[in-house]
Amino acid sequence: QVQLIESGGGLVQAGGSLRLSCAASGRTFRSSAVAWFRQAPEKEREFVAAISRGGGSTAYADSVKGRFTISRENAKNTAYLQMNSLKAEDTGIYYCALAPRTSLTDDWYYRSNEYNSWGQGTQVTVSS
Repeated sequence: QVQLIESGGGLVQAGGSLRLSCAASGRTFRSSAVAWFRQAPEKEREFVAAISRGGGSTAYADSVKGRFTISRENAKNTAYLQMNSLKAEDTGIYYCALAPRTSLTDDWYYRSNEYNSWGQGTQVTVSS
């Protein structure tokens, strides 16, 4: 079973930046699409960004488009989420997830039930 460990969360002022990392064990990382989801207090978990197996395709939620960038380094079994121009509404627990898919076609990546491996999450708090 693959294990995912997120890091890089913390407290930042509005307008600031953070870079989240997702380190994976095992071999399935390189054959999987990767996504970041987040969950704010008393809200449902929501999609943030996804990247295809090879990194050639990315997708973003409208709320983060132009501010967040997802990337991956398969040689290091690691994915990243660079978050700039942070807003108070970006506050939440950020989760990394893997899906046994290679591409992002057909818009499946918004659905959390498509992912079969999840990390424990890292807290991001943006003060206004």
